[in-house]
Amino acid sequence: MSEDTRSELYAELAAVGPYGVRPGHALITMVEPHPGHEYAYNRWYEDDHYYAGAMAMPWMYAGRRWVATRELQLLRYPGESAIARPVTAGCYLSTYWITDGRYAEHMKWTVAVNRRLNRDARVHHERTHVFTAFQDHERTVYRDGPAGPRDVHALDHPYAGLVLEVIDAESAERRARLLEWLGTRALPGRLAGSPAAMVTVFRPTPLPGDRMTYVKQVEGVDTRLTLLWFLETDPRECWAEHFTGLDEEVAESGLGRVELVAPFIPTVPGTDRYVSELRGG
Repeated sequence: MSEDTRSELYAELAAVGPYGVRPGHALITMVEPHPGHEYAYNRWYEDDHYYAGAMAMPWMYAGRRWVATRELQLLRYPGESAIARPVTAGCYLSTYWITDGRYAEHMKWTVAVNRRLNRDARVHHERTHVFTAFQDHERTVYRDGPAGPRDVHALDHPYAGLVLEVIDAESAERRARLLEWLGTRALPGRLAGSPAAMVTVFRPTPLPGDRMTYVKQVEGVDTRLTLLWFLETDPRECWAEHFTGLDEEVAESGLGRVELVAPFIPTVPGTDRYVSELRGG
């Protein structure tokens, strides 16, 4: 006899509440596998956790994994970062979109599933969460206006790279001004003529009190913005021209401080490509 799944509840749940496709929320998680466990971590995450701990859950409808080889890690700045200590920490980045208005429902499911996975010894503990947060979408800025893929497509479109940028403001009021400046002036200017097709801007939300203990509570809930730059070329090919000086630009505005600018390339699902390139010689 099959296990009781309370399947009758699914029809009731699907019939109510928001069910649009807008990425109203995101999970953005940057993780450092412990030395010597890189291959085991990659296979666990890709073969099991990406699906059982993320994509199989209700309202999480798109996902993508990214990797920073040692060469990419060494491009990061600033050297003194409030996010990553050292700034090279965090080889892997996973990004997921969650349906707008479904954050609370998703969180109830994810806490329960991750407790179950941990109990069933399906959690790889030889890793450190460097930067893990659920986030609310604030805005998306496009390089080409209405043409091209939208933010709903960003994790499925074959982008060649991604840049994670984290900015801290001094207060909630400053963050609101920072968001406006980014959306109307800074980001459109940077995007024009660049290999970045879009930038999605998010703000972190606090994790629930019953989260797994190995994930620390989110910092900067009232003051932080997280930006994802989606690139049509490998970040190494455009770094010097298009992605240096982001910290200076923000500092000159007087609205915040850039705490991390970190480039990534997409993983190749089902393979261990790039694992051998994570560490220095």
